[in-house]
Amino acid sequence: MQDTIELKGISHHFDTASERIELFRDLSCTTRAGEALAIVGPSGAGKSSLLSIAAGLEIPAGGTVRFTIDGALVDALTMRANSGFIFQQFHLMPELDAIGNLALPLRLKGNRNAFDIAALWLEKVGLKDRARHRPHQLSGGEQQRIAVARAFVSAPRFVFADEPTGNLDMHTSESVAELMFDCARETGCGLVIVTHSRELALRADARLLLAAGRLEAIA
Repeated sequence: MQDTIELKGISHHFDTASERIELFRDLSCTTRAGEALAIVGPSGAGKSSLLSIAAGLEIPAGGTVRFTIDGALVDALTMRANSGFIFQQFHLMPELDAIGNLALPLRLKGNRNAFDIAALWLEKVGLKDRARHRPHQLSGGEQQRIAVARAFVSAPRFVFADEPTGNLDMHTSESVAELMFDCARETGCGLVIVTHSRELALRADARLLLAAGRLEAIA
């Protein structure tokens, strides 16, 4: 059965001390497991907010969000539990080594094979020899490869990535992007990416431009 995220008539805003800033109004889109969707647009357009709404992390000011897993409607909490996340800042736990960071999501779910599965993923991302290194002992690219693996380690239905290559040089960005898309294809999950990188967006199956409060498909 299909896993889907459907946004219908979504509106969102935030309030400052002096005014209300409308980010977007009446946006609609659908994304499915097995597909990669890139959301692009200028800074401040609301791309990260739209991503958070699609992931069930944030409630929109208006409109409806429908999450479906195995053909059944689920709530935002269930969707979050079945999702992985990748951020521009790597967000690794500084006190844990690489394998500990990878095993953490599995351990939190009570998986007794957490470290065995984490070791397999470390090998998959080419960092088997870095298992006992803590984040400060890893390069930026290595940290992001760990972060990518962590997003997929729990076999999520969707992975959400917010500027996943924003802190990396061009060469490292390409290798991390390739890893991320390879993992998505291998696991069959849906991948939703916010990015300023045209090269990264072109790897996706579909692209949406969010600008001036409107969302439209682009080539």
